[in-house]
Amino acid sequence: MNKKTVLLCVMAVASLLLLAACFPGNERYTYEQPAGFFWGIWHGLIAIITLIGSLFSDNVTIYESYNTGFFYNLGFLIGVASPIGGVSFFRD
Repeated sequence: MNKKTVLLCVMAVASLLLLAACFPGNERYTYEQPAGFFWGIWHGLIAIITLIGSLFSDNVTIYESYNTGFFYNLGFLIGVASPIGGVSFFRD
């Protein structure tokens, strides 16, 4: 194995651990302090990774249950749709 492959593997594992720290449903939010618009965007962007994480843990959910309502939902939809829209610009 060369240095480039090892570095790539280390960066991939570090990135996954960093993203795992921001999964929805991790008791960070309460009824008094719900997740807002920007956390909705973030949770939408990492929805695929969260889905994979939820296969291995019962504590991981795709959607934050303690949220601000409409604005969290709007942010979540923007986050989920962002990668799809970005890919369409690179089609021939």
